[in-house]
Amino acid sequence: MNCTARTRRRAAGTAVLALALGLGVTAQAAAGGPRTVSGKPADPITRVADFYGAYIDAQSDPDHGGRLAAELRAQYIDADYLKQLKKWEDGNHADGVLRAQNVPVAWKVTDNGTADHTEAGITLTWGGGETTKLVVDMTRGSHKILHIGTKGIDGTKGIEGK
Repeated sequence: MNCTARTRRRAAGTAVLALALGLGVTAQAAAGGPRTVSGKPADPITRVADFYGAYIDAQSDPDHGGRLAAELRAQYIDADYLKQLKKWEDGNHADGVLRAQNVPVAWKVTDNGTADHTEAGITLTWGGGETTKLVVDMTRGSHKILHIGTKGIDGTKGIEGK
């Protein structure tokens, strides 16, 4: 092998490396600056957001949640309500937490307030850009989810106006 072939190969490798680094910088700049996510364990909205984030991540895995999804349900959802959720799932052939057969690609949690419990509006975004809006009610004391539906436990409509 002569020096000219080695030099050409080294130059080609350097060009590929420069191109790759240049694309990486472009992709990072297009994505924007660093993002921050924060919360507090005692805050009910943070807990609802944590639950939905972890649950959707688990359901997105190849085993569709498996044991992790069951453990998350047990940790975050009131035991009595879990029984009602199971009945809903059996009758609707869908996941009761997501109210769907598929897993969303994005989610957003909004505080809807209320006095004796916390009501959160959940917006699930699907692959085609469609959205589903749910209302999740959580006890203030035990921080357990006690209702998931298209309306709040007291009949409110959630995000769109009570």
